Order: sequence, then C-alpha cells, then structure tokens
Amino acid sequence: QVQLVESGGGLVQPGGSLRLSCAASGSIGSIHNMGWYRQAPGKQRELVATITQEGKTNYADSVKGRFTISNNNAKNTVYLQMNSLKLEDTAVYYCAVTTWSPRTYWGQGTQVTVSS
Repeated sequence: QVQLVESGGGLVQPGGSLRLSCAASGSIGSIHNMGWYRQAPGKQRELVATITQEGKTNYADSVKGRFTISNNNAKNTVYLQMNSLKLEDTAVYYCAVTTWSPRTYWGQGTQVTVSS
C-alpha cells in the first residue's frame, strides 16, 4: 500500500514563508515525478509545481519566483519552499506522486492559510 505523508502547512501572514514536505512509502513502483497541487474553496485543484527524478521542474505561473520545489530521490521525498506568500495562496495543498505506469498517488492534503 502506498502512503504519502505531508507536513508543514499552517497559518502565516502575507509575505511570510512556509516549507511543505511529503514523504512517500510503500510499493510505489518507478517514480516519474513528484509534485504539489492545491485547491482553494470553490475552485478546482490546480498544479503548483512538479519535479522529475532527474530534477526537471515545472511551476504554475502564479508561483514562479516565489516557490521552489526540490526532492530527495533516496527518501522518496518532495519539498515545497513557499516564500512571499499572498492571500491567494490560501488553499489545501496536496502532494502527488506519478509513476511510469502511469499511476498517480495523492496525499491527504495540508492546509495553508495566508492571513493578516
């Protein structure tokens, strides 16, 4: 069974920073990429950033220059450093792992709230 454990969400003021972590375990198979998605109230889930096992990254335009995704392949872990947070970054952030099968596994989500 595959398990994704996320951590690092919370409440932060505008302009602040947070770091999300996600560790994947279980019979995942060969990983193609890991990433983060988010879903704000009343909106559809959207891509935030992904990173391949080779380190190739992809970011949503709305977070470019503010967020940085990184990974540790040996630990099947992905991180999201979020700086200069804005009110509109408030959402539930989900970790995702996509294999070469292809199959995508999802974490349970962690709440990020940006508020003054």
